[in-house]
Amino acid sequence: MTSRPPQKMRKQYVNNDYPLIIMKFEDGHEIKVYQNTGKEFDAWPGETIKLLAMYDPTSHDRELVEARKADLFADPD
Repeated sequence: MTSRPPQKMRKQYVNNDYPLIIMKFEDGHEIKVYQNTGKEFDAWPGETIKLLAMYDPTSHDRELVEARKADLFADPD
């Protein structure tokens, strides 16, 4: 018997607090979420997503805000 691979989940994130949040996924890809906007994304169950704040767009400095499991993000509306 072969087991099926886990299915990706569709989730969303809304950024109301920071000028720019970079969502960094375990496979290395990133999604930018500007202040007062939201994005939907696909993630694996149990995947850890890092939320990195950027305050100055001319700098590459990023501040880790949170590392959150994909399961804990909101479902899309």
